[in-house]
Amino acid sequence: MHIAPPRQPADGAVRAAAGVPAPPPHWLFDDDPDADLAVPHGGPPAAGPATARRPPPAGEGHDLPADRPGQAAADVAAELRAATPIRSALARLLGLRTRERAWRVGAAGERITARHLRRLTDPWWARLTDRSTRWHVLHAVPVGDQGADIDHVVLGPAGVATVNTKHHPGATVWVGDHVVTVNGAATFYTRNALTEAARAARLLAAAAGGAPVPVRPVTAVVGARVTGRRQTRDGVLIVPAPQLPRALRHARRTLSDQRVHELYAVARQADTWRG
Repeated sequence: MHIAPPRQPADGAVRAAAGVPAPPPHWLFDDDPDADLAVPHGGPPAAGPATARRPPPAGEGHDLPADRPGQAAADVAAELRAATPIRSALARLLGLRTRERAWRVGAAGERITARHLRRLTDPWWARLTDRSTRWHVLHAVPVGDQGADIDHVVLGPAGVATVNTKHHPGATVWVGDHVVTVNGAATFYTRNALTEAARAARLLAAAAGGAPVPVRPVTAVVGARVTGRRQTRDGVLIVPAPQLPRALRHARRTLSDQRVHELYAVARQADTWRG
């Protein structure tokens, strides 16, 4: 679990000077890290009905920084729970592994990753390093018109990254040259991460004037022990969520501050991701 840095006096000037809006308060304090970590299951099912995601937010000009981490998965869990409330309640009491529980655990994992990513944007880091905060993080970014989403989009000096959270409490995740396994079972994590990053690169480039926008594919692992490689040969970074801010912060700089702000200006608009 991420241990928060010592509380510092509010410093809105640092954040304002860096052009970083304050995180929406409704998702900073309304959930409990201990409760999230206590959920004993490993995330959404590998496959499901195409409708099992929330629809994109309606309304032109929707501002994505207001969206909650894990909201898409939480919405699916709520829909499944509402469809069979008695069965869902019994499953919770008995600790059964249901689709509702799987999506709920997936949402919890995204919230945990979001807490760690907050270290990139908190103004205390700017004071500690004597430099402006230059990172931006978006959560549950809706993509296309079929209800898909990207768990987290991170923009900063080291470039743009799409982050897919995988919540596997108590499991062992092994990273090979081209495949990732969970307790010995092969997954499609690398393929999915590469597809997600390629789609984000295309949409951001189109919205930002046509210049190429390289996007790094990342998988953040919550609750599991990660062994093997740190990165697949395809370029997918697989990292425990607590280590993600450091991995991104220490990567080679590829974007100027001006370019970061230009890309964030288009990335935060829901219309950018509808293509």
